[in-house]
Amino acid sequence: MIWEVSTVVVGVDGSEGGRRAAEHAVEVARKWGSTLLLVTVVRTPEGWWGIGGAPPTPEALSTALIEGQRQILDEIESDLDLAGIQYETIEELGDPANRLVAVCEERGADLLVIGRRGAGLVERVILGSVADRLCHLSPCPVLVVP
Repeated sequence: MIWEVSTVVVGVDGSEGGRRAAEHAVEVARKWGSTLLLVTVVRTPEGWWGIGGAPPTPEALSTALIEGQRQILDEIESDLDLAGIQYETIEELGDPANRLVAVCEERGADLLVIGRRGAGLVERVILGSVADRLCHLSPCPVLVVP
């Protein structure tokens, strides 16, 4: 049986590691003629509001998260050479590892590409290693880019 890569999922979070992962995912998608799914996931900051101050309104929080995700995706789209590649952008809220696994399952991904270490919106509010969890939970092979 020959492994065919028709769908590549890449997790992007605004970090340098996420950008490198996306660059590798683009090259894999180009080589195989795959569909590329650029996915950003932000964990909502439950109960974390900093020192002093009230939590933001649900509307303000939602707007900030949506704007942050769109900015991440806009930047990665402009930075990558996506010419000739069929791709989509996907915005998710929740636990990054669980949401990336769900996207892989829902879309029948053949490969998940992730950075070894994140930053940006995700790193500020997540505990533990998303990359480590994904290596254990992913329904498809995982390429971890240093």
